[in-house]
Amino acid sequence: MSPLRFRLLLAAALCLSTAALAEAPPDAKTAFTSLKTLAGAWEGQLTTDLKEPDPSLPQGAKVKVSLRVTSMGNALMHEMKMESRPDNPITMLYLDEGRLLLTHYCDAGNRPRMVAKPSTDGKTVAFEFLDVNGPVKYGHMHDVAFTMVDADHHVEEWTFHLPGDKHVHARFDLRRVQ
Repeated sequence: MSPLRFRLLLAAALCLSTAALAEAPPDAKTAFTSLKTLAGAWEGQLTTDLKEPDPSLPQGAKVKVSLRVTSMGNALMHEMKMESRPDNPITMLYLDEGRLLLTHYCDAGNRPRMVAKPSTDGKTVAFEFLDVNGPVKYGHMHDVAFTMVDADHHVEEWTFHLPGDKHVHARFDLRRVQ
């Protein structure tokens, strides 16, 4: 093989490997480690994109979130309590076969699972819908994103899919309780 041909092949291989790295899946372990830094108690407020008031999701409702690392560091439990709501939905985040997964135990009676997708900013861990177990008559949680603003401030954005291809976007702006 001529030196020129060798250099061209080497350059092509480098270009292809660089492109492959750019499209590589997110590092689930790094994202999970980042999310575990949110362990603790948080308080904040809810805002939604609802056009008409909904007593079950009042604008500005006070929210308390507890995140706890459990199962010897293998899971992160997220519990949310909102004023005017009688129940606390639970969400579990965990690594499974190289993926970061989330299972939301919804008060709609189902359990959607979501998988982390690549972050464009390094501060956000976003999850997209994978599948759901249980009834979806009243809808299901479809996606969520956790954005770490700083060590004492994070934002959670949850999207609930209603029947008839309607969505409700809920944003929780949370501050760590000292």
